[in-house]
Amino acid sequence: MNVTITPEAARFYKQEVLSNKKHPLRFFVRVGGVGSGGFSVGVSKENPTSHCYQTTVEGITFFITEDDAWYFEGMTIDYNEDLNMMIFTNPQFEDINHPEQ
Repeated sequence: MNVTITPEAARFYKQEVLSNKKHPLRFFVRVGGVGSGGFSVGVSKENPTSHCYQTTVEGITFFITEDDAWYFEGMTIDYNEDLNMMIFTNPQFEDINHPEQ
């Protein structure tokens, strides 16, 4: 699986979600979401299961299960400090909020 989580994004999650504690984070596909009308990225503090993709950035283990891999394949997860928001881009979807498989 090819997903990129930038150091800036990892630091954002460390500060805002983990309170600087090291705990694995799971990215998953959410149906709906504020303003999306389609799909969005969910995040939860969980331990990795078998059959998942894992990567470690800035000391944080991020993982995605096989069931959600279709949405994250090729995605870049970044944090834009100037806009104070997470940026999710994926060239496989023209519209990340309404992807077609």
